[in-house]
Amino acid sequence: MPDVLNLASSLRFGAFDVAASSRLGAGPRLREENQDNLVLIDAGGQAVWLQNQQPQRRRLARWREGHARLAVLDGMGGHGHGRETAEAVAVGLLAIPPCDSVGELARHLDALHAQLQRHFAPLAASGPRPGTTLTMLELPAGGAPLLYHVGDSRLYEIARERVAPLSVDHVPATAFAMGGLLSEQEWWQQVHGEHRPQVSQAFILGNAFANPAQLNDPLFELTPLNLPPWLCALPDRRAVRLRPDASYLLATDGLWSCSDPYGWVGQWPQLLQGRLDAAAMLGTLLRAYEAHPPVFFYPDNVTAILLRTTAGDPDGAGRDETVLPGA
Repeated sequence: MPDVLNLASSLRFGAFDVAASSRLGAGPRLREENQDNLVLIDAGGQAVWLQNQQPQRRRLARWREGHARLAVLDGMGGHGHGRETAEAVAVGLLAIPPCDSVGELARHLDALHAQLQRHFAPLAASGPRPGTTLTMLELPAGGAPLLYHVGDSRLYEIARERVAPLSVDHVPATAFAMGGLLSEQEWWQQVHGEHRPQVSQAFILGNAFANPAQLNDPLFELTPLNLPPWLCALPDRRAVRLRPDASYLLATDGLWSCSDPYGWVGQWPQLLQGRLDAAAMLGTLLRAYEAHPPVFFYPDNVTAILLRTTAGDPDGAGRDETVLPGA
């Protein structure tokens, strides 16, 4: 396999080392198109995203020096127009100004969700409403990184001996756990130990958390008030602390949609140990993904952004302690 194309190679992120890639998938059973997307906005306002599956670059006017933004998106192809939906959200993210608080970021993104829901309404009138996941980190200069999460893409923390998911999948198992119908062990097994490609919420699509019997237009924020105790430290919209001795991975679910998610994800700390920079680490991870037998991974697009701190520990909130069982 050729070296991984690093879409962040020409960008500068100040105190962060960033690498990014997006691809059709692995093996001979590839999807017809890449319905994933990503957004990279560096500390100088240089932006990268995908349009018609090709990287686009633009310098954003009036972008604040030192501020950065990273996001991955997984268009829901099963609902139709997945690529176009993810593209529309990616372009919308370019128009949102730098945000310094979770509340400010959420207001802009909730407004974008409603705006694009209206835009795609004609498609929903003749078929299923389209949607996309959105998992992003806002990186204010000198401030706490801000997480905003919708869907089943994820943010992972990868340390020397363990890997920990820092986001909660918006899937039926989570809805059942919120209703007291699944135990902690059952939830972890269904969400992180099995392949279950269903979502209960997505950007533009709306949510089935408020009422599982129908799809509601607004997004439903998962908070400590409605999550079960073992997940309450991982709300959808919060400040996070990035440790200088760990790496962070934003990725779509194609990276772990396989016959043994626990075993594969649990290999990441050993695979990445000793790698010198984000590009080397992401390249190693994706080459290991590609090297698996074709029957191991289910056909899906894969988009990943790997992030490391380079200049000390950014100011932030308390450390997230959730660890993937068995990792």
